[in-house]
Amino acid sequence: MDVTLHGAGIVRQERPVRGTLHLRAGRVADTSAGGFAVDLRDHLVFPGLINAHEHLHVNTVPPLPMDRPFANSYDWMAAFQAHFDEPAVKAALARPKACRMRHGALKNLLAGTTVVAHHDPWDTSLDDADFPVALLRGHGWAYTLNGPAFGPDVRASFLATPPSRPWMIHLAEGTDERARQEWAQLDAMGCLAAHSVLVHGVGLDAEGIDAVIARGASVVWCPASNRRLLGRTLDPRRLHAADRLGLGSDSRVSGSRDLLDELGVAVDAGLTPHEAWVLATAANARILRMPWRGHLGVGATADLVIVADRGDAARSLVGLRRADLRAVVREGRPCVADPDFAPWFEAAGVDAVAIELDGRPKLLDRRFADPTLFALEPGLVGERVH
Repeated sequence: MDVTLHGAGIVRQERPVRGTLHLRAGRVADTSAGGFAVDLRDHLVFPGLINAHEHLHVNTVPPLPMDRPFANSYDWMAAFQAHFDEPAVKAALARPKACRMRHGALKNLLAGTTVVAHHDPWDTSLDDADFPVALLRGHGWAYTLNGPAFGPDVRASFLATPPSRPWMIHLAEGTDERARQEWAQLDAMGCLAAHSVLVHGVGLDAEGIDAVIARGASVVWCPASNRRLLGRTLDPRRLHAADRLGLGSDSRVSGSRDLLDELGVAVDAGLTPHEAWVLATAANARILRMPWRGHLGVGATADLVIVADRGDAARSLVGLRRADLRAVVREGRPCVADPDFAPWFEAAGVDAVAIELDGRPKLLDRRFADPTLFALEPGLVGERVH
């Protein structure tokens, strides 16, 4: 259906432009042929957020108790082996993987994330037509350079990935010499290239950052996860200035609750609110080679986050909690929103159910209103779902 959003501040570049946004067939259009109108005076419309690093299926796994930071992720993985014997961990992992995948996707959607890069083996449940978020597809990946034999072989997967698609690997996730050497090891293998996307990069020294920039590669930054596991994160400024930086939340087993929370951590680590939200939209879209995502230009996928205008564009989004979002729209269809958006749900033919999110009343697309998922997500109450 055609939808016209009237009177909103459309956030495209440095500042919002007050005007009209046309949506047609799930994309941003230049004109309208009529259709449904939504009055968004005193609101801002942002592109839907893109989470450049997530493990969708482990968001219910309890984190490993820690009394000190680890030197690298390999030490954390080794320590986690005993954690698998904990009853709560066993119970979390005993749930069907398809259920855990949908829960991780719903977690992202509730916080305004409409696209996710899942860094693990593909599961058939990710192809469900009603999966809550869109996913990065057609990319290559390896798990780690020196860790457990999990996932594809590093060099084989790199060579099998077309240069037009991103190739992703956890790299330099540590503060010790082992982590610092990984970029050079990857480079010597011929796997540091313009489509290489290095996740974490905490151990990158100045020479390593120079190499990343020179090769045109990118780093996905997950500062909350880094601080929790390693005690610190990388300095994002040089990579950000070179347009070689993206942002991910990681999963809750090590990272933040959601990408909205990660925006706040990014600001705490030295970025401005404007720089942070651009990382989670346009920058991530560029790194992940998704040209129709992360912006509101004509032809872009109509993924939207609608918020109240608080007088400053970036601060109207960065610093919010998920319950503060007025509406999350995926491909032109409202998915989760405040109750006064009910006419849009009805006009779009979206069967909405009343829920509570962190104590706030919301409407949710019934396709995502699975009581099993509600039971897994703290703060999500679906007592009125029938």
